[in-house]
Parts: sequence; structure tokens; C-alpha cells
Amino acid sequence: MDANTLLLPCSDGSVTGAVDFRGRPASRSGTGRWSAAMFVLGVEIAERFAYHGVSANLISYLTGPLGESTAGAAAAINAWSGVATMLPLLMACVADAWLGRYRTIVLASLLFVVVSPLSMGMLTVSALPVFQHDGCSSHSSKSVVCSSSPVQVAIFYISLYLVALAEAGHKPCAQAFGADQFDQHDPEESVSRSSFFNWWYFGMCSGTAVTTMVSSYIQDNVGWGLGFGIPCLVMVFALLMFLLGTRNYRYYTSNESSPFARLARAFVALITGSKSSQQCDSLATTDDAAHREEVKSVIRLFPIWATCIIYAVIFSQSSTFFTKQAATLDGRIFGSTLRVPPAALQTFISLTIMAFIPIYDRAFVPVARRFTRLSSGITMLQRIGTGLMLAMVAMVAAALVEMRRLAVARDAGLVDQPKASLPMTLWWMLPQYVLFGLSDVFAMIGLQEFFYDQVPDALRSLGLSFFLSIFGVGHFLSSFLISAIDGATKKSGASWFSNNLNRAHLDYFYWLLAGLCAVELAAFVVVSRVYVYKKRVSHDHGNGDVM
Repeated sequence: MDANTLLLPCSDGSVTGAVDFRGRPASRSGTGRWSAAMFVLGVEIAERFAYHGVSANLISYLTGPLGESTAGAAAAINAWSGVATMLPLLMACVADAWLGRYRTIVLASLLFVVVSPLSMGMLTVSALPVFQHDGCSSHSSKSVVCSSSPVQVAIFYISLYLVALAEAGHKPCAQAFGADQFDQHDPEESVSRSSFFNWWYFGMCSGTAVTTMVSSYIQDNVGWGLGFGIPCLVMVFALLMFLLGTRNYRYYTSNESSPFARLARAFVALITGSKSSQQCDSLATTDDAAHREEVKSVIRLFPIWATCIIYAVIFSQSSTFFTKQAATLDGRIFGSTLRVPPAALQTFISLTIMAFIPIYDRAFVPVARRFTRLSSGITMLQRIGTGLMLAMVAMVAAALVEMRRLAVARDAGLVDQPKASLPMTLWWMLPQYVLFGLSDVFAMIGLQEFFYDQVPDALRSLGLSFFLSIFGVGHFLSSFLISAIDGATKKSGASWFSNNLNRAHLDYFYWLLAGLCAVELAAFVVVSRVYVYKKRVSHDHGNGDVM
């Protein structure tokens, strides 16, 4: 596509700044909107299925077949998740400065198709009995593993990080490309774009819910090899689905060679602006002034970014310690012999999101719009703040349930029998999962829309990678906190994260996170009150914020 095409005068019925797959001005009626966005949504559902087929039950695999400690496994998963959510920064640079979003998604999908069978195959090989010894079993999350082969561990971690590399191109580009299918300058399409972020997350959660339930059951009851092998087949269909929409997409290309280059020039202008008048005069062009404003708009995002880190730390607990807790409880369904896999409880996060998003989008937003006169019902920062508050409540609920679980273990005399199921149904944990889902509807989707909307138009992939980096840093911080607390509490007695959870104190950790979230929420309210939204067209009502 020729960037100069964007300079052609737009005829009636075309979208300003957008071209079709042939490089011609994009027809408003023939390209974009929901008919195009659904193809992108489809590829994201499939990608989430593949990714969560590996990640959802990792804590059981690490503490089972690989024989790692609870604290070590949780720290390792958080470190891997941190890398997986930081790599998109690199891919966003490639997409925004060079390849474009469409090409990056295609290449990332091809990489996933090539690497995924290899990496999933390596995961499958690492789960084969030939790599296990000392009587270790790979068919149950409650199995006791004496040790694991160094070859098995090496194969496992190499394959795991290949999965993270393969999916990095999807995260910053697919969502931005989907949102690009709606013209922000058109009142009707602008409302649809805000709705798109809700339905995007709905689609992600539907893929996550299915794979969490199916894969965790197969992994716990049939075998880890098959459980890790199924997700790789899905990516082939994902790529084919995305390519089917090529003729329908709207493509945006920058008429500058690199948005990062102009940001770099603008940073130089800001740094050297107070120096000699000759330097100032040389930088005081109209373009440089605009570029400096873009830099300032990016810098203004960092206080919001920083005040959401603890939310990301809380987010990482649902796939680690929550799953280990559930493994100690009675998982029978209505007293039958059928048991719920511990990792499958994560499905209720997705189900809550899937149930509440239509209510939010079709009921809450129209009602709120009557009072606020905002097309989105409430502002993006109000939505994020509500999510942070719900995350704090979720951790309080988790702490209370864990206190109850420890009391049941003591009363039943099972403190020193970590493999025994406690006389307490795992449905006690359901409220914290539901609260996590509600929190995501507000905070997660609000953050996605905020970081897409508030960056310069040419850097929207980078904006979404900024959003993902919140969780990258959060995962790293969670890994650090777990390792530090584990080392400190071991010296004074039982670790908060003891392998015997009946002697651990996860409740202390949850209270700590709830307290940190309360501090974070207070800081978020302060910075959101002084934040001024990027100037937008009038129908978006984006002037300032009220918390």
C-alpha cells in the first residue's frame, strides 16, 4: 500500500486516512465496521484458546510432574507471564514503525503456526513418562513428584518461552487493528468502537472459558501430553479466519517513515528546548511542535499506568495460588463422583465477564448516558477506578475464604495431611472468581480503551502494548514479592507459601495485596482528577474527567 494514497482527496463515502487492500480510499459502506471487525475478533478467540490451553493449569504441572515448590512455581509462572506481556512492546515498535498492524498479525500468526506445533510438541515430549523418574506421575494435579529430569525441565521452559514469543505480535496489534475498523470521526461508528472493546473482551473470555474447562480436565484426568497438544491445532484455523477478511479491512498507514523517529526528535526538542536560541529556532517548526505534543500526551499516561500495577499483581493470583487452594477442597459436583478440576474454576471469571458485558453494554451504558451525556456512559477513568475497587474487594473475599479453609483444616485434624481433601466445598471460592470477572469488565476493558484512545493515532499499537506492560511489570512484581516473602517467612517459621498449604498463610498475602490495592486506588483517584483527556471530536465528550 502506497502511503501517498492517503494524500488523495477523499470522495464522498470514503473514510479519511484509510485505504482498502488495494491501496485505494476505503469505502465507508464496503470496508470496516462490524463485518470486518468480526474476522479480527475470531482470530483473537482462537489465539486465546491456544494460549490459555497452556497457561491456565501451569501451576499444577510445575508442582506435579516437574516437582517444583509452590512458591517457586508461582514465581516462575509470574516471570514467564511478565515476559509474555512485555514482548509486545517490541512487536508494537515493529508494527507502528515498519510493518503495519495487518502484516504484523499475519507474520505473528505464521510464526505461531510454525512455532506452536514445535513448542507444543516440546511440551508434549516434556510430559512423556520417559522424562519422568522416581515414580513421578503426570496425570493428577495432586500427584507427589520426587524429582524431575533436567532435560525435562529444559525442554519445558524452552517451549514455554517460544509460546510467549509466538503470540507477542497478536497482543498489541490485533485489538488495535480491530478498533481501526471504526471511524472515530463518525458519530455512529465512534459509539460502535467503544462497544467493540466490550465485545472484544467478551470474545477473548469465551475462548478462555472453553479452553480452561476442556484443557484442564484433559490435563488432570487424561494426560498432560494431549492437554498441551490440542491448542496448537486451533492456530491454523485462526490464521485462515483472519485472511478471509482481507478484502473487508480498512488499513491506516502513516505518511511519515517512522512515528518513533519523530517521537525521538520531539524528545530531543524537549530536552534541548532551553538551550541556544538557534537550536530552538531550528526545532520550532510546526511539525516539531506537533511531535512535542505527542510526546507530552504519551508522558501524561504514565501516572495512570503506575497506579494500576497492583491491580496487575492481583490479576496474576487467579492462575496460581487460587488453583492450589482449590486443589485442597472437595471438588465433587452435588455429591457425585464427578469432580471439578481446580484450574477449571478460572472459567467462572470468563463466564462472569461474558454474562455481565451484555448487561453493561446494552443496559448500563444507555442508562448512564442519559445522566452523563457521554457516548460511553461513564468516562474511561471512572470505569478503571471502579474495577480497581472491585479487585480490592475480591482480595478481601479471598483472604476471608482462606482463613475459613485454614480453620476447617485445623478443626478436621488435617493440617499435616496436605493431600487429603478438606471437608469444605470448593464452591466457597466462587465469590472471589466472580468478583475478579466483574473487576475485569471495568478495569481491564477500560484500560484497553484508554491506552488505545489516548496515544497519538499513529502509535495505537504502542498504546495497547503500554497497557499490556502494566501486567508485565505486575507479573514481575508478583514474582519478586512471592520470592522475597517466601525467603523472609521461612526464617521465622513456616513460609506463607509452604508446599503444605494447610500450614501456609496465603490469607496474609491476600490481606497485603488488598491493602496495597487500597493505597493504589487512592493514588489513582488523585491522578485521574487532574488528567485531561486527549482532544477528541465533540460526540465523544472527552474533555476532562470526574471521579
